[in-house]
Amino acid sequence: MPLPVFLELPFPVDCDCPGCAAASTAAGSAPSVGRRPACARARRMATATTLAGVAIVGAVAPQAHADGARTVAADSADAAVHPQAGTSPLRGAADARQRVTRAQILARAQRWVDADVPYNMNGYHEGYRTDCSGFISMAWALPGNHWTGDLDEYGVRITKDQLRPGDMLLFHNASDPQRGSHVVLFAGWANAERTRYVAMEENGRLGTVKRTIPYAYVSNSPSYIPYRYKNLQEDGGDDGAPGGAFPGTDRFGPGADNAYVTRLGTMLVGRGGGGFYKEGPGPTWGPADGAATRAFQEAQGWRGADADGIPGAHTWRLLVEGRGRDIGRGRGGRADAVPEFPGAHHFGPGRSNRFVSLLGKQLVKKGFGTCYGEGPGPVWSESDRRAVEAFQRAQGWRGSDADGLPGAHTWRLLFS
Repeated sequence: MPLPVFLELPFPVDCDCPGCAAASTAAGSAPSVGRRPACARARRMATATTLAGVAIVGAVAPQAHADGARTVAADSADAAVHPQAGTSPLRGAADARQRVTRAQILARAQRWVDADVPYNMNGYHEGYRTDCSGFISMAWALPGNHWTGDLDEYGVRITKDQLRPGDMLLFHNASDPQRGSHVVLFAGWANAERTRYVAMEENGRLGTVKRTIPYAYVSNSPSYIPYRYKNLQEDGGDDGAPGGAFPGTDRFGPGADNAYVTRLGTMLVGRGGGGFYKEGPGPTWGPADGAATRAFQEAQGWRGADADGIPGAHTWRLLVEGRGRDIGRGRGGRADAVPEFPGAHHFGPGRSNRFVSLLGKQLVKKGFGTCYGEGPGPVWSESDRRAVEAFQRAQGWRGSDADGLPGAHTWRLLFS
């Protein structure tokens, strides 16, 4: 189904939301026709106008995610063209530098998410072009606007296991750069299995978003390559980011405000703790820092005073060196109890048992309940198969991997 087209609406002169304020000053002009309205009020007006003439069938609302990102199912719409411009100089004043820290990269990207900057390959915000590659150019504080065809020159190729917040995932379709080419910012793993992560991106369909998606992307997944900014300042920089030595427990806890807290939070997000942070990490210690630290400590099997939420030398060393077990998903950092997979023979046509009911209820809980006209119940139905298939496809699986019948891997992901 073709995507709805937003009608051009003027930005309300009395609206002071970040999107309208930015749009009214960026590039010194109003948005072009077809540009996504920047403020929530304008978007609601545009959506209402569109829906008056378009019937949207089978839409599933995105699920909420603990760290403020939306969990979005993979669908054909995300395979849409991401038009992009080529290289270009910065437009107007912009904060560009040669070296940048991970905390600075994430903070710059979050600023665009908070401002709800619309996608526009001909538009500019803070001097940077508002398409996918302009977004990465901005986050990495590059001295100019770049595109998917040359962003790799500013990075060092890394592996999936080396990914940390602030790195990028890049796909450049050399045969047809306007079709499929895209780049996103990696903001941390969303689960211990590292099959899903929090991405920040300028998306041609959604605008500037922070959302949880399957690794490496919801479409053309095998073509995405991870890179790290070659001028990244890992230990130090103009924000005083600390080195690798443990600074002492007095640097952490209520009342602490320093660069070590920022680095701790950034490392915890990279080890699966992004769900504890609604914003940040930042230099001021908050409840999220304590909860994420405790979750990492408990993931190592520590309890009591050894998992008090304040990093000691051992906790710090494991984080700095990338060793130890990652944080599992669940409240307080503990991985939710996953019921043992009962076996594939319990599912499929003609089956009726409590495991079918358990499966269906969990699918509804995860946001895949629209497949059910009634139920779910103990008798296997086509609704169960379609709901399982939708969940599998949301992981980025296709073909026989998304057959609508749960296996051990599907079961574990569904209940994690």
